[in-house]
Amino acid sequence: MTHHRTNRRQFLTSSGLGAGAVALNSLLASEPSTPSDAKRPYHPPTADRVIFLFMAGGPSQVDTFDPKPELDRLAGKDVPESIAANVPKIKRAGLKNLMKSPWSFHQHGESGLSVSTLFPQVAQHADDLCVIRSMTHRNPVHGPGECVALTGSANGERPSLGAWSVYGLGRATDNLPAFVTMNLHSDGMQYPQAAGWKTGFLPARFQGTVVDPSRGIQHVQMPNGTTPNQRRKELDVIEKLNRQFARSTGGHSELEARIHSYEMAFRMQSATPELFDIGGETRETHELYGLANKSSATVGRGCLLARRMIERGVRFVQVRVGGWDAHGNIQGNHERMAARTDQPVAALLDDLRRRGLLDRTLVVWGGEFGRTPTMEGRGKGRDHSPAAYCCWLAGGGVRGGQTIGQTDALGYTVSERPVTPQDFHATILHALGLNSDHLVFNHHGLRETPLGVVGGGPVLEAFL
Repeated sequence: MTHHRTNRRQFLTSSGLGAGAVALNSLLASEPSTPSDAKRPYHPPTADRVIFLFMAGGPSQVDTFDPKPELDRLAGKDVPESIAANVPKIKRAGLKNLMKSPWSFHQHGESGLSVSTLFPQVAQHADDLCVIRSMTHRNPVHGPGECVALTGSANGERPSLGAWSVYGLGRATDNLPAFVTMNLHSDGMQYPQAAGWKTGFLPARFQGTVVDPSRGIQHVQMPNGTTPNQRRKELDVIEKLNRQFARSTGGHSELEARIHSYEMAFRMQSATPELFDIGGETRETHELYGLANKSSATVGRGCLLARRMIERGVRFVQVRVGGWDAHGNIQGNHERMAARTDQPVAALLDDLRRRGLLDRTLVVWGGEFGRTPTMEGRGKGRDHSPAAYCCWLAGGGVRGGQTIGQTDALGYTVSERPVTPQDFHATILHALGLNSDHLVFNHHGLRETPLGVVGGGPVLEAFL
């Protein structure tokens, strides 16, 4: 081979299998090359994998998991000064015209956990849910708020939670990506933030793989006329050239990830068709997830695939459901979103339990922020409110049937046990056996951790 310099794009384009040919629009996690103390859990984990059900747009806490009877009494009035004094200045203009919830709350299960009538099927799993009612941060904008929720930082430059999880633990299967994300529904302005599955300063191979649940991972099938033996020889030659090129350039994170992605793509050619073929699932399972129902079919398929993925060794599955933004009509919006998600989410919990997977699978539900208890304008909607909102955890060693933290009488601000997104991330990592303070990466001479300079610690009450 003539040794001459060329840029990375030219090399990959001329190598015969450009990035599009193997259809990995995300680089795949391969053998963990993490520091030796980060390859294993720091303490005995309560969970081996995570399914993060991210509700983009901002579900309203006072209409879902944080009942506020005072809203009924004070409907139409302004927020009392005793509460208004604690509202961040950015939201001081929206303190008029309190609006009661269109739904009622009832206690469920042995625990008596209160759940809105929006979620009648999820409510049947009340004893599995650990609801954190005191989530809080200060960014009221969708894009930066989503970055905060999934990376801990509003600028989107830090690694996603899924990337940190894979960096810390590595992959659990040779044939599938360790981190997969599915983006379902993007109504209004809640478009997916790529930072939510990117790696920031971590090596690119820890990035999430974005898949369409209706089509799977595209172009992974072997081209017509190409035999496995022929493809194996092609990939061996490409890897040799890539390795030679990497040595000549002094190494590059994205090139190293690309090298691994070719090998992973080859293994996936047999694994992914089976993964996405849900025809072998029973009729009862299809009905359980609501696949025949137009409203719930998309999220139902995503949740079913999430279960199939973790069964086959995927470490971190992110199911993003956009559409929860409800400025003009909270009742119409949230009823539509509940119709999409209630049955599939309940089905996922049910299915995991009956298969013996819930105990070691941490299921997470939540969005980037909540909504105000006041009416926005005259449209009977609610505005963004990051000052106080809800998330919940289930399975994975979590003690269900409990609530953590409290908000004021109207649900506007946190009054007890504030939990930041950074605390929430530390809690998820703790379940996986990872200590967010000790999971480090050397970035330009700095010992970066998942929470960086913003801090945060696990909510240990969730496991007690």
